[in-house]
Formats: sequence, C-alpha cells, structure tokens
Amino acid sequence: MRKERTFNFTKNLKIFAIISCAIFVVGIVVNLIFGLELDINFKGGTIFTYSYTGDIDVNAVEQTIEETIEQDVSVSQSTDITGDSTNLVVSLASSQSLSTEMQENIGNALNEKFPDNALERLSYNSVNPTIGSRFFAKSLYAVGLAALLVIIYIGLRFRKIGGVSAGISALIALIHDCIIVYFVYVIFGIPLDDNFVAVVLTILGYSLNATIVIFDRIRENRRIYGQNITLNEMVNKSVSQTLGRTIVTSLVTFVAIFTVFIVAYLRGLESIISFALPMSIGVISGCYSSVCLASPLWVLWQNRKAKRAADKADKPKKPKAVKSK
Repeated sequence: MRKERTFNFTKNLKIFAIISCAIFVVGIVVNLIFGLELDINFKGGTIFTYSYTGDIDVNAVEQTIEETIEQDVSVSQSTDITGDSTNLVVSLASSQSLSTEMQENIGNALNEKFPDNALERLSYNSVNPTIGSRFFAKSLYAVGLAALLVIIYIGLRFRKIGGVSAGISALIALIHDCIIVYFVYVIFGIPLDDNFVAVVLTILGYSLNATIVIFDRIRENRRIYGQNITLNEMVNKSVSQTLGRTIVTSLVTFVAIFTVFIVAYLRGLESIISFALPMSIGVISGCYSSVCLASPLWVLWQNRKAKRAADKADKPKKPKAVKSK
C-alpha cells in the first residue's frame, strides 16, 4: 500500500511567519518612501475625457495641459474592451472645479498643439472627495462586520476542535491577506480606489473557504484517529490531504484573473488593472495563509492551552489551614 506523504507544516510555522514579515517590511519601507497614491475619488478633483484619432503622445498632452492651467495633471489612455476606440482620460486633483473659461483654454491649447488628432471632449466630471471617503468608511465597517461573523461562524461550526481558537486563527490569516493586498497597491504604485474594497472582500471569501475546508478535515481526522496520533501529525495529515484541492482551486482562479490583468494592461484599462493585479496576488496570499498560517497557528494555540492545563494540574495544591478551636 502506498504510504501517504505529508509535509510538516506546523514545524515550519516560524519560517512561514518570517516570509510574511519580510513582505510586510518591504511594503512598509516602500510606503514610507513613496507613500500611498489615492485615487481621485478619495482626493477630489476633476476628470474629463477626450476622443482623438491617429497616434498621440500622452506625455506631450500632459505637458500642454499643465502649461495651460499651471497645475499638475495625470493623463492616461483608456481603450474600450473591443479595442475599437481609445480615449484620453485627464485627471486633475483639486478641491475646486475648473471654470468654463479654463476648460475652453485646455481644449483650444490641445487643438492648437495636436491639429491632426481631432481632439474632442466627451465628458467632464467634478469629483467630491467626501462621497468617496464615506463609501470607504462604510466599506471598512462591512469588512469589520465580516471578520466578526467569521469568528462566530467558525466558532460554532468547529466547537469540537476549539471553535474560538479556530476562528481567531482564521481571522489572523484573513488580516494577513488584507495587508498583502494593501501592500500590492503600495509597491506597484496603484492608486487606492473603490476596487480595493472589492478585492479585499473577494479574497476574504476565497481564503476563508480554503481555511474552512482544512479545519473540516482536521475535525474529521480527529474523529477517526482520536488520540492515536499527535495534534501536529493530525494537522499535517489534514493539510496534506486537502493541499491538492486548495492549490488547484487557487491556481485556476489565479490564471483566469491574471489573464484579465494582461488583457487590461495591453488595452490600458486602468480601472480593471487596479482590480485584477491585486486580486491575482491576493489569491496566492489566500492560498498561502490558509495552508501555512491558519492551521499551524491553531496547533500552536492548542498546544499552549494543553501545556497550561498540564502545568496547572501538576502544580501542588496548598494544604488547607486547620482552624484552631
């Protein structure tokens, strides 16, 4: 009979923790040096779109607008999913909207500088940062509520293996994934926008599902093996038994989303890039945290709990003092 191969996940918890901490350190350093770029929805400002024909130099367009209004702007190309048309998206971070005269000056300057490109303004939107900030705050409340429900759900479902410890271990893994996603925005210089919340909530779902599968197998193996194997052996066996399923599920998801990222990158679809790239890396992080962090942390908790109980049992009891008559 073929012997089941298992990897000692619990023994290597320190190595896994060092890997995560190293990524965190890199993210913190980059954050301190370069800072976090916020999307215009959180900073406030103006977004206007131009259609054009032929080839155009985006940097030259950006320079022309900056010279006209004497403010910093960001210009990017946006291509629709069919690839039939490409537009210029001009973003200006400012607490005040542009006057009608200033808008006309920009249009005149662009047509004068690029007469062969038939530039035509399609839309003009003034963005209030308050709306974006309120949405972001409410989204964080939703994430916090989801985390609380995770602890309650896992605590109730896995009562037989220490529900609270399992819930907190899963929560630590989820927090790890949220931090990784945040650092993806920081390291790659992606503006933090509404997609951040969507990515976080999606990753929480993937990561939590993988963690629950592992804990469910731990509970089943505990019923089968009982005290015949140690807690570490049981967890390593459980993780190894579910490892193939977890990796395949994560890999299929990663390939699909990363393909979307490649297409969006080639098409210049910034709004999709800001979702697909963090999501791709977040899927890998979710697989890693479920396999390498959640269950080993649970074992660490259970072993320390058992050690405290053993120390308390071995501690000699003080004899009761005899009252004198």
